[in-house]
Amino acid sequence: MSQPQAAVGASVARVDARLRVTGKAKYAGDNNPDGVVHAVIVDSSVGRGRITAVDAGHALAQPGVLAVISHLNAPRLPPVESNGYPPGKPLRAFQDDQVRFFGQPVAVVVATALEVAQHAASLMRVTYDAERPSTDMSAAPPADDPETYARGDADQALKSADVQLDLSYRMARQHHNAMEPAGIVARWDGDRLTLWEKTQAVQFAAFNMAAEFGIPPENIHVISPVLGGAFGNAFRTWVHSVIAVMAARQVGRPVKLVLTRKQLYFGIGYRPAYSYGLRIGSDRRGRLTAAVHDAASETSSYETHLEDTLVPGRMLYSTPNVKQIHRSVPLDVNTPTWMRGPGYSSGAYPLESAMDELAHELGIDPIDLRLRNEPVDDQSNGLQFSTRRLRECYTTGARAFGWKRRSVKPGSTRDGDWHLGMGMAAGAYDTQRAAAQASVRLNADGTALVQSATSDMGPGTATSMTQLAADALGLTMRQVIFRLGDSTLPPAPGHFGSQTMASVGSAVQDGCDKLREKAIALAVTDAGSPLYGADPAKVEVRAGRLYVKDAPGRGETYQRLLTRNNSTHLEVLGSWTPPEGPARYSLYAYAATFAEVAVHARLGLVRVRRMLGVYDAGRIISPALADSQALGAMIGGLGTALLEHTVTDHRDGRIVNANFADYLIPTHADIPDIQAVYLAGGEDRIADPIGVKGLAEIVCVGVTPAISNAVFNATGRRIRELPITPEQLL
Repeated sequence: MSQPQAAVGASVARVDARLRVTGKAKYAGDNNPDGVVHAVIVDSSVGRGRITAVDAGHALAQPGVLAVISHLNAPRLPPVESNGYPPGKPLRAFQDDQVRFFGQPVAVVVATALEVAQHAASLMRVTYDAERPSTDMSAAPPADDPETYARGDADQALKSADVQLDLSYRMARQHHNAMEPAGIVARWDGDRLTLWEKTQAVQFAAFNMAAEFGIPPENIHVISPVLGGAFGNAFRTWVHSVIAVMAARQVGRPVKLVLTRKQLYFGIGYRPAYSYGLRIGSDRRGRLTAAVHDAASETSSYETHLEDTLVPGRMLYSTPNVKQIHRSVPLDVNTPTWMRGPGYSSGAYPLESAMDELAHELGIDPIDLRLRNEPVDDQSNGLQFSTRRLRECYTTGARAFGWKRRSVKPGSTRDGDWHLGMGMAAGAYDTQRAAAQASVRLNADGTALVQSATSDMGPGTATSMTQLAADALGLTMRQVIFRLGDSTLPPAPGHFGSQTMASVGSAVQDGCDKLREKAIALAVTDAGSPLYGADPAKVEVRAGRLYVKDAPGRGETYQRLLTRNNSTHLEVLGSWTPPEGPARYSLYAYAATFAEVAVHARLGLVRVRRMLGVYDAGRIISPALADSQALGAMIGGLGTALLEHTVTDHRDGRIVNANFADYLIPTHADIPDIQAVYLAGGEDRIADPIGVKGLAEIVCVGVTPAISNAVFNATGRRIRELPITPEQLL
C-alpha cells in the first residue's frame, strides 16, 4: 500500500538545529552530574622505553587533588583480547611500565577543579629508560601477514602489455580534528556504571567497557545523543575512557576527562600514512590488461590496522589480470583508525592518478579512458552490480562542469600569473548494512516517539529518521520525535561506514509501517469508527487522519481512534536484517568528481577554484542534509590533497604540529564554488527496503586525485605525494 509523502525528499530544517546553535545540545563534556570532579592525563615524553620512576609528591600536595593513578597503584584489569576492531591487544590503562609511543598516558591526576588538576599534572615527574622509537615508515620492515588478492597472471600480462607504467605514490598521515574533542564523564552507582561519552556506537561502547572491567554489559548505561563531529575516531573505546572509569571507581565520585586538542593527535586514532606502488598495463586503445598493487600503511606495534585500500583496484575497472598486496608496517605509534572514506579514499588516489597518467600517455581523454574500461559485472567476485550508474555520473558531471573547455595540453591555460587546469576522478564505496531495531509509539495526542540506539555525529540522523517516520505514519514532522544515542534503546549498528540510513532507516520504516497498519486494522474493525468495514488496503493516512483513498471524507484522526478505544498509545518494534547467506549482488555507491585549480606560476600556490561531485547514491531522503555531507566531505578531501600532513620528529616520536596553527585544515573559503549532484531515480531496493546507499564516505573517494590531476593539467608537473605543497611545484 503506497503512502502519501511530504517530508522525504524535501530540504527541511534540522530538528535539532535550535538546540545546537543555542548551545543547549549537551555534548559529552557538557554533563556535570552532582559531585563531578576532573581528571587530566599525564602523557609520556618519550616514544619508547620503560617508566623507571613516578614522583607524584608535589601533585598530591596541591589542595583539591584527590588521587594520582599510574601503573604503580592502578587496579589490575582482567585480560582482554580486543577492545574495538583491530587484531592484537589494545593499549591497557596503567597495566605495566612499558611506553609504546610518544604521548601514551602514564598517569592521571584527579582533582576537584579542572585548573587544579591541570596544575598538578604539570608538577608530575616521570623518568624513563628511553629507547629510540621506530616511527619512520620508510625505514621500518613490514609485518609478515599481508592482505593479498589475485586474478589471472598479472606479472606475465604486464610484461606483454603495449603500454606499461610503473608509478609510486605517498600519502601523509591525517587527523580527524573534529569540532568536539574526545571526552567522557563516568559515574559509578554501586556496580552499575553510567557513561556520558563521545561515541559513535553507544552499545559497542558498553560492550567494550564491560570487557575492560569484567562486568556485565547490561550494567553499563552509555548516553551520547549528539556529537560535534567524529569522522571515525569515536567508534572504538580509547584508553582515556577506561582511565576515567578507573578514576571514578577509585575516588568514588563522577569523573570528567576531556582530551586537549594536542592530546587528540596521539590519544585517539588517525588516517595512516601510505606508500603505494602501482604498475599498470594496457593496449594501445587504452584497454587495461594488468595491474599490480603494492601498498603499505603504518600501524602500531601492538595492534594491526588494515583498511579496504585494495578494493577500488579490484572492481572499479575491467582488468583481467590483477595482483595486490597490502602490508602493515608496525611502528612505535598509537593505533590508526578509520577516517571518512577509509581505505577506499587512500586506494583511489593512486588508482585514479594512474588512470590520468595512462590517459595522458595514450592521448585519450580521461573520461573516455574510464568508459573504455567500464566493467559489466564485479570482476572481484563475479557478481552483478545492484546498480551502477557511473557512466551517467561521468556524462552528467562533464556537461555541468564544462569538461569540453579543458585544455588537452598541460600548462597551456593561464589567467595572469596563474596556470589553470581541470581534473577528474571516479570513486566507489561499498554499501554497508547491518541488523537494526527501532521502537515506534503512537500516543493518544496524535504524536509519535521513534527510538533506536543509533548515533548522530553531525549528518542529521534524527532529522532524516523523522522525515522517514513522518511519511510512513502520515504525520507532520512536528508530530514526530526521534530519540537516539542511548544504549538502553533498541539495538542499532555503530554510526560509521555510511550504513545508518540503510540499516536504522529500514528498521524505522518497518516499525512505522507496522504501526500504521495496526491503527488501520483497529479502525476498520471498530464499529464506532467511520472506517468500520473499509478495505484496509484502501486506507491511507495524512496529517494524522486516516481516510479511504477513494472517499476522503470518510475518516478520522489517530487521536479520535485511540481515545474512543481507551488506548493511551499503540506501540510496535520495527526491525530489519540484511539477507543472510552468500552475497547475490555487488553493492556500491559511485562518484565522479571534477575539480578546477589555479597554480601560481612563481609561488607554487594551489587554489581550487571550483569543484563538482556527481553521485549514484540511491534514494536521497533529505537533499539539504545530503548537501551538507557532500560539500563538507569535498572540503575535507581538499585538505588531504593540499594541506593536511602530520609531522613527526623521528628522534623521539613527538608530533611537532599537534595544533591548529601548524596542522592546516581547509575551510569553506578554500573552495568558492562547490556543488553536489545526485542522480535521480537511483533507488537501490536490492540494497535495502528504502532504496538508499551511503553518501558520507563516497564523497571523499576521488577528491584528492581529481585535484592532483587538475594540478598536472595546469602545470604539466605530476606530483605523486600528498599533500601537494608549493615546494613540490617550484
